[in-house]
Amino acid sequence: MSKILIVKDLCKEYPLPRGTLCVFDRLNFDLENGSLVAVMGVSGVGKTTLLNLFGLLDKPTRGKVFLDGEDIFAKDDIKKALIRNKKVGFIFQFYHLLPEFSAWENVSFPLLIKGVKRKEAQVRAVELLKEVGLEDKVELRPGQLSGGEQQRIAIARALINNPKLLLADEPTGNLDWKTGRMILELIRQLHIKKNLSSIIVTHNEKVAQFCDKNYLMQAGGLTLI
Repeated sequence: MSKILIVKDLCKEYPLPRGTLCVFDRLNFDLENGSLVAVMGVSGVGKTTLLNLFGLLDKPTRGKVFLDGEDIFAKDDIKKALIRNKKVGFIFQFYHLLPEFSAWENVSFPLLIKGVKRKEAQVRAVELLKEVGLEDKVELRPGQLSGGEQQRIAIARALINNPKLLLADEPTGNLDWKTGRMILELIRQLHIKKNLSSIIVTHNEKVAQFCDKNYLMQAGGLTLI
């Protein structure tokens, strides 16, 4: 099976008033096409930092990340932004929706950034909202919706550009377990339907049970468990 993500000797350090903080060093990791994996670990171990590097929201101190065969940190900022918009979808714990815009407008923003015309973006956004079970909520704003419904909007937004890699950072962390379970079932369903390669970061073992493989992040490395 081919690999969508190859990580070689990845290092991330942050400067401190005295010295540096090393989050991880010489970290290696591969993600096979079509895999759904969980990265577990205690708070502060570096899970979100790792996810941000995979999704080009941050840059490493050293090391290489190959996404779909491309050495992404060898690119300039414009090319990195294009790769992120085209190939990566993000789901965050706190949704990050724009409160003054409707559900379909929130979902359509990645398309508009790419230059898709507003009418076409609206049609595609509404279609995806139907896929996540919100066909009757397309005109509502986030403040009019429940937490689970807001996360469904965020999932639709993450998938609107048909990414190859889906990254989810504690996607159920702001939800009760009943709602969270429904969100995880939806993510897994869409993962299969859309032939995604997906990573879910979590500290919750119940979340990890929805994934094909589980990795534990500790001592600056990833271990298959």
